[in-house]
Amino acid sequence: MLDIVWRAVAIGIGATVFMDVWAILLNKAFGLPRPNWGLVGRWVRHLPEKVFHDDIGKATPYPHEKALGWAFHYLVGILYGVILVVLAGAGWLAAPTFLPAFILGIVTVGAGWFLLAPGMGAGWAASKLPNPMLVRALNLVSHTVFALGLFSTALLIR
Repeated sequence: MLDIVWRAVAIGIGATVFMDVWAILLNKAFGLPRPNWGLVGRWVRHLPEKVFHDDIGKATPYPHEKALGWAFHYLVGILYGVILVVLAGAGWLAAPTFLPAFILGIVTVGAGWFLLAPGMGAGWAASKLPNPMLVRALNLVSHTVFALGLFSTALLIR
């Protein structure tokens, strides 16, 4: 059992690293901004009082919001790794396939579109941003990269 748990955690961490490297590559190649995990940390800090903000940038800053945002980012990645292993089953760990990872990766876009984006003031599925269709496309690609990270990490540690 402990073996399954550590593998699920490692898969979530590995996939999150894949996603972070992808963000760095997009930044270096195309000048796209990297995620602001500090503002995510501010959102997490304010969750006990309020889930949906008009503009998280106007909420009261928190001294450790960047660290909290990064920790939250990796905890969510770990949670998704655990969910994948629970749903796909322990047998998947011995012979990982891409499809379960891909399905989970695409499904997880919903958390960003319907909780995080409106929570931070960007509207449902980034509808309040200047180019919501571009943001949505980038989200789908990034979560596909996350799925590749889930699958690749599972292959690496099987």
